[in-house]
Amino acid sequence: MTKQTVLGRVTQLAKANVHALLDQAEDPQKMLDQLIREYTESIKEAEQAVAATIGDLRLTEQDHGEDQRAAVEWGAKALAASRKADALRMAGSAVEADRFDGLAKVALGRQLRAEKEAKEAEPTIAAQSDVVARLKEGLDSMKIKLTELTSKRDQLVARAKAAQARNRMADAARSLDVLDPTSELSRFEEKVRREEARALGQEELAASSLDAQFEQVESLSDEAEVEARLAALKATT
Repeated sequence: MTKQTVLGRVTQLAKANVHALLDQAEDPQKMLDQLIREYTESIKEAEQAVAATIGDLRLTEQDHGEDQRAAVEWGAKALAASRKADALRMAGSAVEADRFDGLAKVALGRQLRAEKEAKEAEPTIAAQSDVVARLKEGLDSMKIKLTELTSKRDQLVARAKAAQARNRMADAARSLDVLDPTSELSRFEEKVRREEARALGQEELAASSLDAQFEQVESLSDEAEVEARLAALKATT
């Protein structure tokens, strides 16, 4: 992936409206997981692009510095050669003076070329510096957003787990309602009451049978008394 492509992607992701994306997502957690993966991968690519761009920038700056130093050095050599030529000419050595003037011209030509190369490198250095600055800014923004996304995802997962726990509790409560232990207790109590009523009935039945037996005994006693009295009457006549 080229630096410009990375820069465009970094800028796009750094400006992304996370809240709007989540509002439009059918599954916010999946959307967050996807965004975290994209941001993490883009951050790695951006870091590599920033490192490569900074490396290129430093090389260009080194070349620019060397051209500037070369221009200064060739200028100094041109000046030295020119002064030597002037001295020789004053001494009557015109041939040697011309030779040193030629050397001065060569040095000035080298100086001019070095100055041009240094000047031509300046827009490249400015452009690379701008790309580095924008990549760094976008990279910082993406790292901040990645932290926010991770925090939001953790919050969303915690909320989802809490909701699931509440749903499980609600389901358990509904199950308890269906199998209400108080209703079972009521049925058991009703059964006990029926058993108690049955025992009372048996007791009453047993009591009535016993009364009847006593009444029968009393009836027999009355009959015997009547027979005895009748015998007594007959004895007196």
